[in-house]
Formats: sequence, C-alpha cells, structure tokens
Amino acid sequence: MDLAEVAKELYGRLAGIFLPGPGGGRPCHAGVPPFERDPDWRDLMLFHEYFHGDTGRGIGASHQTGWTALVIRCLGKT
Repeated sequence: MDLAEVAKELYGRLAGIFLPGPGGGRPCHAGVPPFERDPDWRDLMLFHEYFHGDTGRGIGASHQTGWTALVIRCLGKT
C-alpha cells in the first residue's frame, strides 16, 4: 500500500467505530440499550477518550473534544 491507501484504510477503520453496523448498532456504543434501541438516543455519538482495540467500544471519558472529534473528517471520506 502507498501512503494514500494507508490513510484511506485508517479513515475507514476509525469511521467504522461510529457508523451503524448490519444490526443498526454502532461499535462505539457497545450494545448500551438506550443508544441501540431508543430513537432519541441512537443517533447521539459520544467522543470517548479512547476505544477498545477489538470491539471499538468507547472507553474512558465520554466528553472528549480533542483528537476523537477528528473522526468527523473521517466520516466525510468513507
């Protein structure tokens, strides 16, 4: 892979944490019922401090506005 391909892959992986999967749930929500089922909550995304490497579940503080907020740029490129 060249650098552009690596960047695209990383963008996709990071965006994938926040995008709904086949069942409609987002990995960052990790099956938390209000975020999975409640129409008033399911489109809210928390920008956690960090994420579980295997599942994408948000870990740590859920009100980060630093590097995690950069995912918005990734969502636009997927």
